[in-house]
Amino acid sequence: MFLPAGSFNFFGGWLLCGVLFLPMLIVGTVLIFKNPDLLKSRLDAKEKRKAQDTVVKLSGLMFLVGFVISGLGVRFGWYRLPLWASIVGAAVFLVAYGLYAEVLRENTYLSRTIEVKEGQKVIDTGLYGIVRHPMYAVTLLLFISMPIVLGSVFALPIFLLYPFIIAKRITDEEKLLEAELDGYAEYKSKVKYRLIPFVW
Repeated sequence: MFLPAGSFNFFGGWLLCGVLFLPMLIVGTVLIFKNPDLLKSRLDAKEKRKAQDTVVKLSGLMFLVGFVISGLGVRFGWYRLPLWASIVGAAVFLVAYGLYAEVLRENTYLSRTIEVKEGQKVIDTGLYGIVRHPMYAVTLLLFISMPIVLGSVFALPIFLLYPFIIAKRITDEEKLLEAELDGYAEYKSKVKYRLIPFVW
């Protein structure tokens, strides 16, 4: 962000670093002592399924382009959102990160890669009783709030591609879960929505 901006005088960039890395540090520290196995699985980014590898690469490209565009907006003085919008975006980001931590608490089987672990069970309570993939729902809120924190109008459409990217991941993941996780088919009939209640 700061390199394309050509300056460290980028309030939104510093604000995003703060709201991103401070909660990450807190959650990571808690997991080190409370659930190191979950932390290890969250740090493992080596996808075994080709479809998922494509999704990871598309997400990485989205972040790269979005952050570069936000930096270029600072460099060239493109229209920026007002300061209050960045602060509201940061508040939304922190709320979403709190929900992220709750998902980790509810489901200790969560892995960064798509897999079914030995002894894994279907979770159907809490946020999992609202949508089948609350982790992705929370990351949707996190990622869409990022360009708002950065104050970048032009980066926002880039991050709005995320729902379409994650939809591909969810479709492939559910094929695996239905085939290998006992009770998942029944869970699908109980919880109708994948990502956004009353939408999809």
